[in-house]
Amino acid sequence: MAFDGIITSAMTRELQDTILLGKIEKVYQPEADELVFHIHTRAGNVKLYASASSSHARLHLIEANLPNPPAPLAFCMLLRKHLQGGRIVDISQKDGERIVEISLETLNELGFTVSKKLIFEIMGKHSNIILVDMTTGKIIDSIKRVSIDASRVRQLLPGLTYQYPPAQDKISFKEVTEDQLSDIAGSGNSKTFLSRIGGISPAIARELADSASPAERISGITDSISRRSFVPRVYTDDKGVPQEFHITDLKEFEDGARRQDFDTLSQCLAWYFDHRQSSNRAKQKSNDLIKSVSTALDKLYLKKQRLSEDLLKAENSDDLRLYGELLTANLHLVQTGDKEVTVINYYNNSEVTIPLDPRFSPSKNAQHYYKRYGKAMTAIKEKQIQLEETGAEIDYLESVMTYLQNTDKVEEIEALRSELVETGYVRRRRQQFKEKKYKARPHKYVIDGGFTVLVGRNNRENDILTLKTASKTDLWLHTKDIPGSHVIVQNGGAELSEKAIFQAAAIAAWHSKGRDSENVPVDYVKVRYVKKPAGAKPGMVIFTNNRTVWVNPGLPESGPDA
Repeated sequence: MAFDGIITSAMTRELQDTILLGKIEKVYQPEADELVFHIHTRAGNVKLYASASSSHARLHLIEANLPNPPAPLAFCMLLRKHLQGGRIVDISQKDGERIVEISLETLNELGFTVSKKLIFEIMGKHSNIILVDMTTGKIIDSIKRVSIDASRVRQLLPGLTYQYPPAQDKISFKEVTEDQLSDIAGSGNSKTFLSRIGGISPAIARELADSASPAERISGITDSISRRSFVPRVYTDDKGVPQEFHITDLKEFEDGARRQDFDTLSQCLAWYFDHRQSSNRAKQKSNDLIKSVSTALDKLYLKKQRLSEDLLKAENSDDLRLYGELLTANLHLVQTGDKEVTVINYYNNSEVTIPLDPRFSPSKNAQHYYKRYGKAMTAIKEKQIQLEETGAEIDYLESVMTYLQNTDKVEEIEALRSELVETGYVRRRRQQFKEKKYKARPHKYVIDGGFTVLVGRNNRENDILTLKTASKTDLWLHTKDIPGSHVIVQNGGAELSEKAIFQAAAIAAWHSKGRDSENVPVDYVKVRYVKKPAGAKPGMVIFTNNRTVWVNPGLPESGPDA
């Protein structure tokens, strides 16, 4: 990721052109290390996004609406108090470093104008967002507090005087001269450029090392920033996964990777981070749920194995009944203290040696065998019930895991979290607000004949679609013995063409664990034949009169939510 000093400089220019003299109207904190500022400018309202994440820190404008938690975090409340209603009077970059400073003028409680500065330090694991009082130079607070236990060099705590990160012994890319570049180029090593020039990424260092004229290369980049003539671009692999981004050509990617240009740097950064799996918001939010579900599944798999072993052992207990019968019939042959006795099995006239407990009488030994046989028969019934319950839990959690792995939307992740809380697999978070009533928003498609297809995004939504939304004559589809979504074709009682059935089946296969497979079996039946057993987990149903088709997973050309 190349959020270096060059990108920081370009972003500073872009923000100067868009939000300078703008007024901060709202401040949100979607996550512990993220902030969103709603800013009113002469050109209209814009949203500024800032992240202090150690893996993908950044600062840029966004168009998407990120969730606003009903209970704001403490730093968000502090920023609302100090910055809401404030006007942005200056935006600057600290030298050539990855530090952006936004100066603001606000009114205090007495109505006097005061100056504050919001400092964005985009420095990997040391990234931070700090609010500073410009009159005193002291820190009001930071999104990540750094105590002396965490760093003996530099602390970031309320009341301390703000100090910039320790300066590195490097020449800023803005100030490096042609002679200095010629001297560095003599080594012919990109690591030398990286260690001597500040504000450049490893990718730019390699570009300079391979360039015939590093001075012209640096000059061209700085000039494009000054003139606002740079073209932001993202390089992706053959599968569309982002590899790198920058505002200048990167020759190492130009030949082997695909390039996508953007009108603004903010659009470029938003696209890059949204499509990069390691920083995808949905993947981050689903990680803890996937871990919880995986742990629960591992325990259930082990429980199922042990129950199956116990059941097999109980089912092979006929010898206990036989020993009890033969001992009872041959008590006259046994003496107290015997360790075993050999008798004739009157069922097949063969000899049978029966182990005995020498502490007990012959009749007591016979009673023990009958008692153990009775326990085994009870165990078969109990273990069978437990095995069925365990299997139902496994089916349910496997379906949840499928939804978690198939989704890329934060909203759907939160709905699954709420479902897991209700079913007792995940602890409820501490909340100071009442949870909103769940509202189903299924995926929608249109297939041959103009019929609408509804697809559940989680098990709660599956129940709503199948048991409340669908009419008795609608068609219900689900992958055969594979976790997946309930699919409803709203046909109004009309017959579907063969093409429509196969299209709906392909949609059901796509929204299942078999998405990456071929020739996936899909059951379909009218909704009237689908029932939910009493006490069943969300999304778990039984059905009869079904037929099965085999399809390759896929979506219709109309696309989702058509």
